[in-house]
Amino acid sequence: MSRLQDDPQAIKAAVRAHYGNAIQTAGDCCGPTNSSCCGPTSTEIALYGEATIADLPAEMVTASFGCGNSLALAQLQPGEVALDLGSGGGLEVLLASRQVGSEGFVYGLDMTDAMLETARRNAEKADARNVSFLKGDIEAIPLPDQSVDVILSNCVINLAPDKGQVLNDAFRVLKPGGRLAVSDIVFDGDLDDLPVAEAELRTALSWSGCFAGALTMNHYRALLEAAGFTAIDLTVTKRYASENLRAQALVSEGALSEQALVALDGRITSCAITARRPE
Repeated sequence: MSRLQDDPQAIKAAVRAHYGNAIQTAGDCCGPTNSSCCGPTSTEIALYGEATIADLPAEMVTASFGCGNSLALAQLQPGEVALDLGSGGGLEVLLASRQVGSEGFVYGLDMTDAMLETARRNAEKADARNVSFLKGDIEAIPLPDQSVDVILSNCVINLAPDKGQVLNDAFRVLKPGGRLAVSDIVFDGDLDDLPVAEAELRTALSWSGCFAGALTMNHYRALLEAAGFTAIDLTVTKRYASENLRAQALVSEGALSEQALVALDGRITSCAITARRPE
């Protein structure tokens, strides 16, 4: 089996290649057909609403890679400065830019050139003048200390090899009282009661499908607390059935027993995560 999870640089390279190809083919994390994170409608319409997407310029690439609506969690206010970690094609950045208005500003941060190129083209088509897309690693955010009111992220932190460092750096750039609003893939419950070792489970799961690097709820909460966050809340918004994992090849073929797959039923979730940097 692959030992990808043991090599942070290999993980980043694999994620960069997967999503670079996806945006160039106008795909999303759901692929060209329905999947565990889609349903019968496209991801972007399911997450943000048909009216919202219809209001965007028709020529924009609106492919979404999300597993939730971190924009709704953020409750952005006019004049705020926001940062989207893993901004992809820029959809949430552009929607956020409307909410913060001309007095506010929104940064998008991504490590994939094809994503950044698409996002910048989209911003130009939308005539969004209060946005900027930065190339960088979410483990080392290229912004000054205490410079952001709100941090958004949608199904991206789970892809980072060092999630603790991501949350530490997110805390650093947030202003006192600043908010974290994240949608992410999270395991509900501990993994030591599964009929498979955790290392074998993570090797079998797909990194690009957002599952192999997912934290447990308890671990996510512990990392948030260690970074200094308070008012932490994790709420399950969707559970993934074991048949979703098989149907969408999010588990390597033959890598897990039927017993292990059944034990995973409903344990992998989309989770709404909010927290705050103390005043």
